[in-house]
Amino acid sequence: MKEAKIALITGANKGIGVEVVRQLAAKGFHVFLTARNRELGNRAVEDLAKNGATVSFVELDVSNPESVRRAAKEVAAQVDHLDVLVNNAAILEGEHTSILHVSFELMQQTLVTNTVGPLLVAQAFHPLLMKSKDGRIINVSSGAGALSEMGRYAPAYSISKTALNAVTVQLAAQLKNLAVNSVCPGWVRTDMGGPGAPRSLQQGADTIIWLATEAPKNLTGKFLRDRKVIAW
Repeated sequence: MKEAKIALITGANKGIGVEVVRQLAAKGFHVFLTARNRELGNRAVEDLAKNGATVSFVELDVSNPESVRRAAKEVAAQVDHLDVLVNNAAILEGEHTSILHVSFELMQQTLVTNTVGPLLVAQAFHPLLMKSKDGRIINVSSGAGALSEMGRYAPAYSISKTALNAVTVQLAAQLKNLAVNSVCPGWVRTDMGGPGAPRSLQQGADTIIWLATEAPKNLTGKFLRDRKVIAW
């Protein structure tokens, strides 16, 4: 019997994160669903299990280094490798704040969560990923962080996603045996995107799922939207 692939998704109790968990589980993956809120995370796992998904909950706050280390240790005690890591957890605040007025506190909180957090998670889990025959890291970025598209929108968030793209490039250059890419899911109907967003959860998750399962292994160090490479 073919051994199930293993994935870990951060910030996965709702939105695009839980949709990625649902789709990967449907493809036979054993998925670790992580969230910083244990109650909400367990509730999401219970809902997914009702449909036969093999999902385990791990408490993980990407902005807390000790929480990241603890989560990596917990996962390593259960499995001997990891095939896919999706850095999905992120915050969006100060959407309409001017770059001239964005506070130190907002910049710090956003960069720690959206940029440093994914880096810490990649550092903590890369030993397990290196034991996979087909290891992949997928960083959920945003078109708001594309320098080629950037305007005045949400300066803290936008800058954090630009920096996350730089993390992607650095990791791809360092981890030659892994495929490491950034994804722009588009404007999706989530708590973050709002009810007026044009894309469904399924559309938002599509490129992430493709990178996790079907994309060529030599596709690495890129920024993608709708399964196509886009400009940084």
